Amino acid sequence: MAKEVKIYTTPSCVYCKMTKEMFQKNSVEYKEMNVAADQAAREEMVSKSGQLGVPVIDIGGEIVIGFDELRLKELLEIKA
Repeated sequence: MAKEVKIYTTPSCVYCKMTKEMFQKNSVEYKEMNVAADQAAREEMVSKSGQLGVPVIDIGGEIVIGFDELRLKELLEIKA
């Protein structure tokens, strides 16, 4: 059973782009939330992470702040 993946981003965020590229390369389905345009998504992100920096990635309830490739692969069970 795949975990639900949500990524909170802004259009200009380089690390958001890197995270999404990693997801695409590994065929990870995700829901993107643009916190620059979506006030509710921004509030949801802050309540989950306690901060405004992006990306914030929610993988089945586990929160990853920033592009932490090793942690993302671990949570998504991606080998190497």
